[in-house]
Amino acid sequence: MALSPLSRRSRLLAVPAGVTLTVSLGLLPSASTALAEGKPAAGDGPKLSYVVNTDDSRKAVKKARKAVRKAGGTVVTAYEEIGVVVAHSSDPDFGARMRAAEGIDSAGATRTAPLTPVATTEVGEPEYVKPPKDGFQSARQADGDVNEPLESLQWPLPQIRADEAHRISEGSRDVTVAVIDTGVDDTHPDLAPNFSAEQSANCVGGVADTSEGAWRPYPDGSYHGTHVAGIVAAPRNGIGVAGAAPGVQVSSIKVSEPGTSLFYTEAVVCAFMFAAENGVEITNNSYYIDPWLFTCRDDADQGALVEAVSRAMAYSTRQGVAHVTSAGNSNLDLASDELTDTSSPNDTTPVERTVDPGVCPDMPTQLAGVTSVASTGAHGVKSYFSNHGLGQIDVAAPGGDARYQLPEAPAKSGGVLSTMPDGEYAFLQGTSMAGPYVAGVAALIKSEDPRVSPQELAWRLKAQAVSTPCPEGEFDPSGDGRYAAACTGSKHVNSFYGFGIVDALAAVR
Repeated sequence: MALSPLSRRSRLLAVPAGVTLTVSLGLLPSASTALAEGKPAAGDGPKLSYVVNTDDSRKAVKKARKAVRKAGGTVVTAYEEIGVVVAHSSDPDFGARMRAAEGIDSAGATRTAPLTPVATTEVGEPEYVKPPKDGFQSARQADGDVNEPLESLQWPLPQIRADEAHRISEGSRDVTVAVIDTGVDDTHPDLAPNFSAEQSANCVGGVADTSEGAWRPYPDGSYHGTHVAGIVAAPRNGIGVAGAAPGVQVSSIKVSEPGTSLFYTEAVVCAFMFAAENGVEITNNSYYIDPWLFTCRDDADQGALVEAVSRAMAYSTRQGVAHVTSAGNSNLDLASDELTDTSSPNDTTPVERTVDPGVCPDMPTQLAGVTSVASTGAHGVKSYFSNHGLGQIDVAAPGGDARYQLPEAPAKSGGVLSTMPDGEYAFLQGTSMAGPYVAGVAALIKSEDPRVSPQELAWRLKAQAVSTPCPEGEFDPSGDGRYAAACTGSKHVNSFYGFGIVDALAAVR
């Protein structure tokens, strides 16, 4: 099954549980399998994309480029700062040849499907919300506060005290949050005022395309990135909704493959490098890196992917970029020693496997240096779908729970309301929605203290979070064990909420 990022880190409220997008191409043999079965002629296999890791120097990268060409590959791009080369090859043995080359630390295919885009079918429609026809103006209260027309439906804002925080600060335009996602419709009237085109690009394929509109979600029309962007920074402008940090800027770094909405390593590496080189302060990452739900360091190909992404993320952190990630929607305990993965690889034919998340991280949320976010519903309790794990979750934030946690009136849905392409609004739910609330709170902190480092920013998010104890009794929202989960830890730090639910008011005080 090929899972779209919508089903991995967020959920359409109108899509029945368990419905996913399906693609079947047949599993391609790995390089090691091909070698064991006899060496085919170079170029006999499907064209794949690879990352090749070497030392971070001009000399080492030049040598790696030469090794790629000698092995019959084509160099797409190279990052001397981190020693990563992106290449294409149709030789099934290309990865093994590169790993045997002098000076190469690791190399591996970023996918199991050929580079040709794969057709997919969207299932279901989001629950759209139209702005009111009459009185489409901000409601100014007696105390001077301004409410957006749809703000009464935004139960997450008071949960993290963002509505109170905005009376003190809405954030600074000197701070930009880059939405690494499926693209953002910056023409939306509730996003355009805060959108930074100069810090936006399309990184699909591994090379940043900064041409006008390349960062938008078209021609696919995926709404995921646009929804995330509104949660971060929809302005208080009398139109629609308010973001967690309505005064900061938001940019789009598109990384989803056309026709599949899959996020491959070369695109994510490009996104982190682009953010570092273009003055982005914070990235929001509401996805996992395809095609592996868990990418194993002890596999020759997959290990190279972990290495390349880790290098790019570490480099961007050194350049001052903080990273917020969504923990995932499978109700998994990421601190477990053993988990079953039945969805990987999701670009061809999945094969059931047992993994240890300590060896096989869910990228990027289990990589070092990120702020990993779990989801809460309208009652402030873990969302039924949210991943969890002691030591794996840093903080929690509202991501919705339309099944078991419905908000009080006038809110209409347990999902999170935000912007959609073509001027629309809709409710979605998932850790994809929780992450951008944390990215917005991080932007408020950065606005108050521009000198704060990524490491200190992550620490402040945890220190300022509201300690949230484990639920009393057994956590079993469905009553039949389907979404049961064990909360472990203390009132102040536990497996469901990490250090607690983020606090926007504390961020601006």
